Amino acid sequence: MNQNIINIYTDGSCHTQLNIGGWAAIIFATNSKIIIKGEEKKTTHNRMELFAVIKAIEFVDENYKNAFLIIHTDSQYVFRIPERMEKLQKNNFITKKGNVLHNNDLIELLIKQIESHKIEFVKVKAHQKTEPENLNYNTEVDILARQIVRDAVNHN
Repeated sequence: MNQNIINIYTDGSCHTQLNIGGWAAIIFATNSKIIIKGEEKKTTHNRMELFAVIKAIEFVDENYKNAFLIIHTDSQYVFRIPERMEKLQKNNFITKKGNVLHNNDLIELLIKQIESHKIEFVKVKAHQKTEPENLNYNTEVDILARQIVRDAVNHN
């Protein structure tokens, strides 16, 4: 089976006082480097991390078929969702204290994507200045997400 492998680097950022966020993804598919990004209002850092991954998967769905996705993230929050998804679903996205899980809407959407795609999540260290190629893309996507937030804050 000859399957298309797509590497995706994602990051999200948020101005916590103004709740303005930015997300970005760098997608490597069929010898192309594609950058997608966006801004969100009334958001949090974790929502932006989730949003970046969800939007990247949606982009791949619209443009490529039957791809194996390798998603590189520096977010422990996002990285742990695959190992937590069975428990989250079993508990109906309710915490031990009986509260609705923060970001349950995006977590549920990401879980549906995980269940319907072949995805491997790779945890990378954040804000590394070293030379390995994958860390450079993580740094690049981090810079993109933070720039979106800076631009949005400056225009407010």
